[in-house]
Amino acid sequence: MPVPMELSRIIISEINDQQVIYLKEVGGQRTFPIMIGIFEASSIDRRVKRSTSPRPLTHDLIVNVVRELGAELQDVLITELRDHTYFAKLRLRRDGELIEVDARPSDAIAVAVTCDPPLPIYVNEDVLNDVLGDQS
Repeated sequence: MPVPMELSRIIISEINDQQVIYLKEVGGQRTFPIMIGIFEASSIDRRVKRSTSPRPLTHDLIVNVVRELGAELQDVLITELRDHTYFAKLRLRRDGELIEVDARPSDAIAVAVTCDPPLPIYVNEDVLNDVLGDQS
């Protein structure tokens, strides 16, 4: 069963290669980090702070392409944790059909926060159990 989550923190470090975002359970206490790259962290941070760019950036482009093709972005689902790597799906609808596109969680979340309003983010319960198993 997917668990609704929200972006709760973005940590950008100029001295580390990996940046961190934290997702927190909506209406709950569970939270966990995802290590991401600087480009994705900057894109997410820019959107959360409502900064604009004179021209579309990569995640703007994805949102624009989906809309121009007549589809509607629905949500993000983090589906799996395998070998310390998270897997996600960017889910959209076109003519009533659900389309799931494989994505890195960082890119999917960047697209989610690019949308207005932001897309819902879900995490499979199995993923939470895997990542929080020793903390629960």
